[in-house]
Amino acid sequence: MSTYLLIESRDPFESADVPYYYDLASSLARKGHAVTLFLVQNGVLPARRGPRSDAVSTVARSGVEVLADDFSLRERGIADERLADGVRRAPLDRVLDLLGEGRKALWH
Repeated sequence: MSTYLLIESRDPFESADVPYYYDLASSLARKGHAVTLFLVQNGVLPARRGPRSDAVSTVARSGVEVLADDFSLRERGIADERLADGVRRAPLDRVLDLLGEGRKALWH
């Protein structure tokens, strides 16, 4: 089993290829790999609970750990109680920890 860190910085409402990245994360998890999807910059926008957060919650339900950068969330006024199901706030330092563990990383 491999371990992966996928970093998403794009807003899925502006970039049509973000759903592909979500599908990649889910597919890897379904194949038994440990996968973390780290949302940063405008990638945190779907982490706010609402009708457009369904895709990121679906990724979390597929077995992917979904984390959202706390600085990016604060910049966009997204409080913890507004996070979509399956999304957890995390400091950017968590990326360094995961890389230190030897995760294969992809940045989108």
